[in-house]
Amino acid sequence: MSVPKTERQTDQRARASRTAASAPGVAPGPSREELSAYHLIDERRLVGGLVERAVYTTDERRRIGEIARGFVEAIRAAERGHGGLDALLNEYGLSSEEGVILMCLAEALLRIPDRATQDQLIAEKMGEGQWAKHFGQSESLFVNASTFGLMLTGRVVKLGASKRTGATGALGRLIAKSGEPVIRQALKQAMRILGDNFVLGRTIEDAISRAAAWEAKGYRMSYDMLGEGARTSADASRYFERYRVALQAVAKAAGPLATTHHDALMLRPGLSVKLSALHPRFEAHKRERVARELVPRMTQLALEARTLGVPLTIDAEEQDRLDVTLDVFACVLADPALKGWNGLGIVVQAYGRRAIPTLRWLKRLAGDTGARIPLRLVKGAYWDSEIKWAQEQGLADYPVLTKKAHTDVSYLAAMRLVLSEPQAFYPQFATHNAHTVATALVAAGNAPFEFQRLHGMGEALYSEVVGAQKHDRACRIYAPVGGHEDLLAYLVRRLLENGANTSFVNRLADQSAPIGEIIADPVEAAERERETTGSRSGLPRPGEIFGGERRNSAGLALSEPKVCADTLARVGDALAGSFVVGPIVDGVITAGGDSADLVTCPHDRRERLGTVVTATAAHIEAALARASASQHAWDMAGGEVRAAALDRAADLFEQNRARLMAVIVREAGKTLDTAHGDVREAVDFLRYYAAEGRKQFGKGQLLSGATGERNTLSLRGRGVFVAISPW
Repeated sequence: MSVPKTERQTDQRARASRTAASAPGVAPGPSREELSAYHLIDERRLVGGLVERAVYTTDERRRIGEIARGFVEAIRAAERGHGGLDALLNEYGLSSEEGVILMCLAEALLRIPDRATQDQLIAEKMGEGQWAKHFGQSESLFVNASTFGLMLTGRVVKLGASKRTGATGALGRLIAKSGEPVIRQALKQAMRILGDNFVLGRTIEDAISRAAAWEAKGYRMSYDMLGEGARTSADASRYFERYRVALQAVAKAAGPLATTHHDALMLRPGLSVKLSALHPRFEAHKRERVARELVPRMTQLALEARTLGVPLTIDAEEQDRLDVTLDVFACVLADPALKGWNGLGIVVQAYGRRAIPTLRWLKRLAGDTGARIPLRLVKGAYWDSEIKWAQEQGLADYPVLTKKAHTDVSYLAAMRLVLSEPQAFYPQFATHNAHTVATALVAAGNAPFEFQRLHGMGEALYSEVVGAQKHDRACRIYAPVGGHEDLLAYLVRRLLENGANTSFVNRLADQSAPIGEIIADPVEAAERERETTGSRSGLPRPGEIFGGERRNSAGLALSEPKVCADTLARVGDALAGSFVVGPIVDGVITAGGDSADLVTCPHDRRERLGTVVTATAAHIEAALARASASQHAWDMAGGEVRAAALDRAADLFEQNRARLMAVIVREAGKTLDTAHGDVREAVDFLRYYAAEGRKQFGKGQLLSGATGERNTLSLRGRGVFVAISPW
């Protein structure tokens, strides 16, 4: 097809942008060019710079090691490391079959709406686990209670699934039939026991009541209203009201704020807010709508929080929402009605490759607004999802670091940066790692900051930190609030984050793990790695996930404002002309003329896309004749030649991606994201069959034989086929 220029170029380009997606406007706050550059930066290059930022002196390293070792020895001596989630992870780690079953069930039950399918899944999975071997093994009553419920569930399932006949078999079938709701309830009860340990309260009032015991020990609280994001405007309104009610309840329990001084404010309990809960389309492509609808809502919460004297923190979410999160934060922080209030905080995830540039951007924003930002530094809770999404999207690289040691180094580098800017940040270090806690104590000296931990985790570690007889540092507990139906997604993230064998939480509970390995300096590990492997990524890049067989189709990070804007511009350029399409026979296209039909946009018939000539019977006969004449030579060319042609077509699709996306957007009325996916699907289709062609039509398969003959099995084409596609 050809694309001649026309006088409609400017108007077409403008309309193309409106059709495909809302073009991103000017982002609020300081420039984010550095963030864009670091989004998919090479990990080796990045880690080299992080190591330099995170290096401590020999004396500092010695003190950090001594403090960290003291933590682990004290915890193990007191046997306090086996409570709550710590104990659960130790008993049902991701290295055990039962741990994996629990993870699969918890994740899957989130997505199964009907009871019949829930029962079927439970019956399949629970029957696989050896639950009895875990019963009574833990010193934690909580873990044993959970195990008992799971064990009963598994026994009922196995009895019902038995192949025995006669009375015993009939009894088994009866129990299986009548026990389906029992099984479901038993599993729910086990999950409810989990909920009682990991959710502070079903309501904000319950949570505040239970928090009193922790506050009496010197802890601060940050309440999190559980919920995995709004799907509708009604959901968003409901979450908004929940946050407002929570603010009122927290303020009432805390009492009046005696002074507006920042330090006094940070002594009070706070509230964490998920922006995805306040808007059903909290995503990069809806920046204008988010600015119009979500920013006023978030500003209202911030104003109420200021009036009530409650610190408010915007939680971190997925990496493709980072830019739009910063949009909202910058807009709210710059509101004149909030000037002089230092209670609006934000979370930064150290595993993100943009972590350090994000902190530098926030520092400039703090300078522009005169605010001191409460900065919660976390390692990150969406790692598994981020990796899978990057692979699915075919990105050039990952937006997160791929090795745990690299994330630890990034955290330490970020910690140093935050501590070096006391005018811009109030540091809040969220960690359950003894080495990280020790590093913060040494690096901060007498500077003000606080630790943070999750409710149900890290209690033993922070019992060695909080209090005048210990290190006398404040710790704020991140306390989820909500019903058990809201727990599973949160619990899955925590298990994935801390359930692996390499996590500090898991290894601390393992008495056989050497202390020296548990508290090892991640910077030293990264330095050794650079000397031996050059800080290679821990995973193949998204384009290389199929190994040597084929390349993954290349994708665009359309959540990145600059990438989206550039793509829209290219799509607009492609739509500035008129497409001419027709049947191709023997390399010759039949297009234009009186037989051509006009093609218009389905959403606006005034918009002309181009013309198309429909194939006639004569075209079909000619194509069949030419294909039949060429079939033998094409077959004899072998699999490699034919595969190379498919690979070449795939490469051309990628090179002309913007033109193809433009046609899909205009002719089918699809969104930019969907058009992008359609092109990638076509590329994957071509490369998959190219790889299959090489395997199936390659050198042939040597057959075994006892007579001394050499027999090779080779596949050949069967002739000319007609493919009538459904689209």
